Amino acid sequence: MKLASLYSGGKDSNYSIFEMNKRGHDVVCLISIIPMISDSLLFHFPNIRFTGILAQAIELPMRNFQSNSSELSDEVLVLEKALVSIKDEFGVQGIVHGGISSNFQKRNIETVCNKLRLSVFSPLWKLDPSSYLHKLIDQKFEIVIVGVSALGLGPEWLGTLLDHDNVKRLESMSLRYGFNLNFEGGEAETIVVDCPLYRKKFRIKQGMVKWNGNNGIFEIIDYELIDK
Repeated sequence: MKLASLYSGGKDSNYSIFEMNKRGHDVVCLISIIPMISDSLLFHFPNIRFTGILAQAIELPMRNFQSNSSELSDEVLVLEKALVSIKDEFGVQGIVHGGISSNFQKRNIETVCNKLRLSVFSPLWKLDPSSYLHKLIDQKFEIVIVGVSALGLGPEWLGTLLDHDNVKRLESMSLRYGFNLNFEGGEAETIVVDCPLYRKKFRIKQGMVKWNGNNGIFEIIDYELIDK
């Protein structure tokens, strides 16, 4: 089936594309909805501007859409208009998204897709968080934390490349502090700098930690795409 994928550049959107390709589907386009404010209910914010560069790494066309409001009704309307545009341009039959446990996100996406007669694929739905993170690393996904906003996650995590040891630390901390290990509630944000999907690697040459009391972001200042 010909599909388009909602794409943030993070671990879940990349792995969902990887999984759908393995299942024999054809992801032909990436959709990036860029929120102009940080408290978006449906869309990712930290370093979202790099999705176009990551699309070049994957070698898939990207279509960007802008969301100017954090009101749910406004964000849903932006999503609907984006999917109408993609459906008309690429003739897609379904949408891929990287939701794991957020019924709120899944319900809103499914409502829009049902209205437009688009199938919805959520290949990561209800995966065990710990097994999933270790699997990502085993399958050569290089994941950098670029945002944190949860008790227990301090500035030392910003810019960190996940490995098995880091995941074990996160497992322990999630039990202690009660945050979602998948980060789906905004506890943290990630960017994938390399994975089997990429034809080129995204190399961060310079970044800056910006901390604001109990949350922060890793701002990528300089980067390059390099041959693999």
